[in-house]
Amino acid sequence: MAAVHLTKADFDDKIKVGISLVDFWAEWCGPCKMAAPVIDGLADEYAGKVVVAKLDVDAEPEIAQKFGVMSIPTVILFKDGAELARQVGFAGKQGYLDLLKKVIQ
Repeated sequence: MAAVHLTKADFDDKIKVGISLVDFWAEWCGPCKMAAPVIDGLADEYAGKVVVAKLDVDAEPEIAQKFGVMSIPTVILFKDGAELARQVGFAGKQGYLDLLKKVIQ
């Protein structure tokens, strides 16, 4: 199961309840391409516990701007729609697991 692809039409609905890990990325971004299989793997690993999603900043610049995403990849951890933490740059799987450990035991 791959990560869910978000748009401005469904972003708020997808992150408003529960825990969400959102990868802000772009097609032309090299580090984003390295992060993609890790993000998809986390989607499989945390299926049913966490919404693991991706948002293309070129297609949805308003959302990236709303959250102050200035550099990609940026992964933001949300709980019930509120930002809890973020990781700027590709931190590898462990970096993303460390984010998730803030809300999942």
